[in-house]
Amino acid sequence: MTIASLGRARRSRAGDRRRDALFTIAAGVLALIVVAAASAAVVPFAGDPDAIVSPRLSPPSAQWPLGTDALGRSMLARVLEGAGTTLLLSIIAVAATAVLGTLLGMAAGYGGGWLREAVMRLGDILYSFPSIVLAVLVAAVVGPGQTAAISGIVLITVPLMTRMITAAATSVAERDFVTTAKISGVPTPVILARHILSNIGGTIAVQGTYALSVGILVEGGMSFLGYGVQPPQSSLGSLIQQGGVYMVHAPWLLFTPAAVLVSAILSINLIGDTLRDRLEPRETRSLG
Repeated sequence: MTIASLGRARRSRAGDRRRDALFTIAAGVLALIVVAAASAAVVPFAGDPDAIVSPRLSPPSAQWPLGTDALGRSMLARVLEGAGTTLLLSIIAVAATAVLGTLLGMAAGYGGGWLREAVMRLGDILYSFPSIVLAVLVAAVVGPGQTAAISGIVLITVPLMTRMITAAATSVAERDFVTTAKISGVPTPVILARHILSNIGGTIAVQGTYALSVGILVEGGMSFLGYGVQPPQSSLGSLIQQGGVYMVHAPWLLFTPAAVLVSAILSINLIGDTLRDRLEPRETRSLG
């Protein structure tokens, strides 16, 4: 082994250790947010998010760790409720996206021809709309609320996930073992489930994490604009919108939900990067 090869191997191991450390930190931060939000929904240890408990705009203190909002409600309880709402809606929407994108992608990748072209062109049409404009159009049709948020996330995240799964399914469908299965008379549903789906699981997982980060961002944007979650229920986006009004006099109302939103999105993206490196080793890596 040459000195250059040893150097590249050493840098590769160092890079792997950094990625593993970032993955551990990101997973820990995301787990903390999820567990805190879920625990507060089951056991309201932070208090009732709708109860007036203190004078309005009280700063953070030992009694109220995140202060109170413009109505005197505990910001800790409001942020935990908002995080739970944002995560729940985003997870539901991305689960629907994963199912729809996987079905369309496998059908397009395996069927090819006009079916693949139809699926890809439909995705191009949806992808051509700016995300927030498409979300607002959805809210205008179905009305503001949770249904609009979920529908908007699905329509925004489906095109890219379908495109990536279609590419992966097309690659698998061209392999010899799939051709052999076709010649042997194996039914198409069996080929799709046993050979196609089992070999694109990594792509689905990676795209699912990226779709989740986009979903959280879209839900936050819609609620910020008033088209998502409606009062009195809170989400991170609506809390940021409400806190922006008092940014000078009560900055904790803005910075706390914004920090949770950014932390969740950043953690999910870091987890997705690590999954891509581990589950899709064919990705080209720098040797510099």
